[in-house]
Amino acid sequence: MTTALDKPPDLRGPDVTAAFAELFDAHARQLRGYLAGRVGDAAADDLVAETFLVALKRRHSYDAERAPVKGWLYGIATNLVREHVRRETRGRRAWLRTVGRPEPDHGGAVADRVDAQRHTELLTRALAGLRDEDRDALLLTSWAGLSPTEVAAALGEPASTVRSRLHRVRTRLQALLTEENRDA
Repeated sequence: MTTALDKPPDLRGPDVTAAFAELFDAHARQLRGYLAGRVGDAAADDLVAETFLVALKRRHSYDAERAPVKGWLYGIATNLVREHVRRETRGRRAWLRTVGRPEPDHGGAVADRVDAQRHTELLTRALAGLRDEDRDALLLTSWAGLSPTEVAAALGEPASTVRSRLHRVRTRLQALLTEENRDA
């Protein structure tokens, strides 16, 4: 059985509304999960909507021969995440300059929670320290469940580059976690 989504969508045709309705139905839920993992639930819905709005505006630039539509949508979403994170970071820095840094809560934390928090902070710092391209490739595969080929289409890179990048990033993160566990 062949469905409309088995073939590339006609984003330039006369029935753009129907084409985008199908795209939304097929990809919005998974896309939202990926975005929620990157920026939280509060911003995810807005970014899903913005992703499809940008896709609608840029529909004439979509080339089905170059990339599957899923990769194209995730590429748009990833660029929107980068913009969102930059805005959030600038806003947070401005707020901290205005009010100063809050005192940490040193109340009786349980050892497991402290360890979990330390690992979370370590991973957060490690992810923040990655180049944008490395972080995007890792999170597109880990959180969005895209294959390296789909990530390559989303980021406009060769699949071999994405596979190499993923191997390098995973090795680096594993070494960091192993070292942290040894030091703990």
